[in-house]
Amino acid sequence: MTPNELAEYLDSVKITGRVATPRQDNLKHMRWFCDGNEHLEFGVQLSREWTFDEVFDLMHEKVGTSNDLELQEGQDTISAEKCVAALDRFATVFGDAVRARKRILFATGHPAGLLPVHAQLADAAEKAGAVVVRVPEGNRFLEGDIRQLFGVLVWHQHGGLAHTHYPHQMKLSLELLRERGLELPELVVADHGYAGYAASQGIETIGFADCNDPGLFVSEAEGQLRVAVPLDDNVCPGLYEPMTRYILERAELL
Repeated sequence: MTPNELAEYLDSVKITGRVATPRQDNLKHMRWFCDGNEHLEFGVQLSREWTFDEVFDLMHEKVGTSNDLELQEGQDTISAEKCVAALDRFATVFGDAVRARKRILFATGHPAGLLPVHAQLADAAEKAGAVVVRVPEGNRFLEGDIRQLFGVLVWHQHGGLAHTHYPHQMKLSLELLRERGLELPELVVADHGYAGYAASQGIETIGFADCNDPGLFVSEAEGQLRVAVPLDDNVCPGLYEPMTRYILERAELL
C-alpha cells in the first residue's frame, strides 16, 4: 500500500479525517494538560511550563486539529498525511530496533482498540529476532494488576481489560523488572501513560496518540518521545489492520 492509498483508507474509516472525538473534548484536554491534570499528564515530565496557546498551535502542527479558535464544538480533524508521515518515522525506529535485536516492551492503555496492533508488532518483532520484554505478572496495583497478553502489557481490573491514561502501570512494570534483576527495555512501543512515562525515563519510545492526548505530542516536542503517531485510538480493532501491515512493510518485516 502506498502512503497516498493508506491516507485515503485512514480517512475512509475515520482513523483520521473528521474523527469521532468532539472538538470541545480536545480543547478541554489541552486546558487540563496545562493545568497539570493527572489524568492527562501521561507521566510526561516537562522541562518548562506550556501555555494553552502553545499546546493549541502544537496540536494543529503535529495532529492537524483545526486552528480556528472560534470553533468550540462539533467534530475535529486529524490529518491523514501527518499520520502517515509519523507512521513512516515510527516504522524506521521500530525496524532498526528489531534488526538490532533490541529488547522491546509493548503496552497499551487502549486494549479495546489498539491491543491487536501492538500484538501484531510484538509477534513480528519476536519472529525477526528481537526480544519482547516480559514483565512479572500477578502484582496487584490500584485495585487491579498488570497482565501481558500476546506480549503486550495491559491493565486488568474487575475481570476486564481497562482503558487507562495513567503512567503508574509503566512505572510499576519498570520497578518490577529492576527488582527482579531483569534488563530494562531498549525500546518501548506504547500509548497513553505507558508511553509518556517510559519516554520521561530516558527510554527510547514510540507510540500512538489521539487528538485529545496533548501530553504525548508535547513529550515529542520536548525531545522525550521519539515519535507520536496522531490517530483515533479507539475505532474497531480490525480497521487498523491495513495500518499495521503498512508499518511492517515499511519496517521491512514482511
